[in-house]
This record gives sequence, C-alpha cells and structure tokens, in this order.
Amino acid sequence: MPPTAITQFLRRATNGLRAKLAPVPEIPAELWLQTVRQYPFLAALSIEDQSKLRAISALFLQQKEFTGAHGMEVTDAMAIAIAAQACLPLLHWGDPAKALDWYDDFVGIVVHPAEAVATRQSTDAAGVTHQYSQVLLGEAMERGPVMLAWPAVESAGRDPEDASSVVIHEFIHKIDMKDGAVNGRPPLQLGFAGTTTAAEARKLWADSWNSAYEGFREKVIVAQRFGGEKPWLNGYGATAPEEFFAVACEAYFVHRSRFTEEFPTLAPLLDALFKRP
Repeated sequence: MPPTAITQFLRRATNGLRAKLAPVPEIPAELWLQTVRQYPFLAALSIEDQSKLRAISALFLQQKEFTGAHGMEVTDAMAIAIAAQACLPLLHWGDPAKALDWYDDFVGIVVHPAEAVATRQSTDAAGVTHQYSQVLLGEAMERGPVMLAWPAVESAGRDPEDASSVVIHEFIHKIDMKDGAVNGRPPLQLGFAGTTTAAEARKLWADSWNSAYEGFREKVIVAQRFGGEKPWLNGYGATAPEEFFAVACEAYFVHRSRFTEEFPTLAPLLDALFKRP
C-alpha cells in the first residue's frame, strides 16, 4: 500500500527530530579516502564535490540499515562504498536532506556475498505460467529494500571498458520509481532542459530516449545474432527502456566522457536531470 501523506509527514518529522537529537557523524577521513581511491570515478571528482559527497553519504548512512545475507558481515568500509555510489546521482540536487527524499521509500539494504538467484514467473501469450531462475547482481524493490551483490559493488569502474556500477544502477531505479512507474522516465523538474511546460519536458525526454533505445537495441541484436561489433554500453540495457535508462546512468557517472561520445543526444538530458555543471 502506498504511504499516505500523513505517513510521509511523520517520517520526515521523525527524521528531522533524529537529526537534531543525534547530529550526523562525519565519515572518518581514512575510510573516506580509502573509498575514493578505490573507485576511479569518485577519485576524478573535484575536491569540493568529494566533500559534498562525503556529507550526503554520512546522512545516507544514518538513515539506512545494512544487513549481510548468508552470514556476511557488512563492514563500515563496505557501507561507505555503497553510500558514496548511491549518493553520487544526488550530488548536485541541493540540500542533502531534501535530496535524500528521493530514497525515502525504504530503509533496508541487503548485501549478498555473491550473486543471488531469484525464482521468477512469467505468463506467455497462451496464458501458460512458466517458472524460471534469474541470477541477480542487484535488485531495487518499489517501497522495499535494495539488494546488492558485494563483488559487483566492489568492482565498479575498475575496468575502463566496463562503465558499470550496480549500486548506481539500482538507485537509479529508485529514482525512476518515484512517480509510481518504472519505465525509464523519471520525474522531471519544472523548466527541465529549457522547456516551458511539463508536457514539453516529457516529449523531449521520450523522443530522445526512445530513439536512443531503439538504436541501441538494434546494435545489440546485430552483435548477438550476426556477429556485429559489440556496443560499449552493457547489452543488458537492451532488455527494456527502464534498464536502458539505468545502464545509461551507470555509464554516465562512471565514464562520463565516453558516454557523451557514444550518446551525444542523451548526455545533455542527464546533465539537466542531475544538474551537473
């Protein structure tokens, strides 16, 4: 059941009271520097942006609860690595507390020691239900927790040819879910990318992303079926518009310059969405 306005108000009030009674602790410098050095796309940020990211990550850590699956212990260093990547999309969205409202529909983050296997069901055109297993590196559930496989978290951005971050991917899904639909069309602020109306903003977004998605999907099909050149962007993005959006955002944050070369029509829209200078 969606949270009511009263529930949301009480949650915000409780968080505000908690912040006054228990001020946000600062992430220890040694642990923060360790995290920044581990991920090249964080190390590439300016000192000012690293400082802002450290502050919002500390608030994120205060608000969320980490649980290790299958007996795994989630260390402070692991939690900070997840927080920094999760908060990167919010870096330029103003006041940290307000920016973190994008993630206010859940508290729990479950960290697995390896890939997780989920049982799925699908119904075909004839109405027959099929059950199958799906290997997951991460999963974001609407109004529910985020699941992450630690090896995928730890390896983000290590390979310059693999612009992936499972944390960014799943938290982009959380942003996408904010308007109640997971479809690759996140809520757009008034005046988005120079538009004057909400309808104009939605049309600009849809036209640009639909075209890019169809073009990317065609490249992936040609590569998989006919031996064509493999696209740089993760082929998983060709499975659905919402996955294309999440995969594109991963690449945008992990290897922004290459993403801009590959998708010159999408980069300005992500600049506008994330308010990047």
